[in-house]
Amino acid sequence: MPELPEVEVLRRSLEPRLTGARIARVEVRSPALREPLDRRALRRLEGCAVTRLRRRAKYLLVDVEGDRTLVIHLGMSGRFTLTPAAAPAALHEHLAFHLDRGERLRLVDPRRFGVAFVRPTARLPDDPHFVHLGVEPLGEELTADFLAGEARGRRTPVKSFLMDARIVVGVGNIYACEALWLSGVHPRRAAGRIGARRWAELTEAVRTVLGRAIEEGGTTLNDFTDGEGNAGYFQVSLSAYGREGVPCRRCRRPIRRIVQAGRSTFYCPGCQR
Repeated sequence: MPELPEVEVLRRSLEPRLTGARIARVEVRSPALREPLDRRALRRLEGCAVTRLRRRAKYLLVDVEGDRTLVIHLGMSGRFTLTPAAAPAALHEHLAFHLDRGERLRLVDPRRFGVAFVRPTARLPDDPHFVHLGVEPLGEELTADFLAGEARGRRTPVKSFLMDARIVVGVGNIYACEALWLSGVHPRRAAGRIGARRWAELTEAVRTVLGRAIEEGGTTLNDFTDGEGNAGYFQVSLSAYGREGVPCRRCRRPIRRIVQAGRSTFYCPGCQR
């Protein structure tokens, strides 16, 4: 599933090409996504120009004229890419925005877990998709003191704590594993038993890992591409995730895999004690 870095990469790749473009026509080819597409609401975007692109957690936000925002979530396998308007429709192309510049912005989603809807921009923070979300990991609100305060008294394993979107958004499985490896924190350690120094190191590790992933175009394990169809390369830089049995880059002990909350966790038994 695309995580925060992938959505940020998508935003950055689309922003210079979409800002100022006008949506000439909206085509709903198949409404059957995780939440059925609302044809009427989407077609109200026709004639509107794109004013800016933002991101909240794993959601891409496309603001348009008239205080409206198109919200896109890629689900597990979605792609949101620009293509020439005359290009043949892709298999599983559910939604397309025909632009006045001769391009088509299309949402392709084979597994149909994606989401696309329109909301008044000013009301987005109160929408059920957003109201429960925690702080942004790359913003000023994420500090070691904040995480330590949220973790106080909790027995939850620190990896599950980091992945709780009610506390901090967008730190998915891959990046939680990588941040814990970088900071030397064991993924099973209770969040409430981590000291101030470790929280400082882990907070910096989260920022570092996400920043590197964005710089390298995200992680493409299966489906992800940016808005121009380019795959990411951060998977080459992974130090823990997916490296079971491979020597640790620091201590050369083999990376281990365990299962936590139904997800694979990768860590080094030598570095992460």
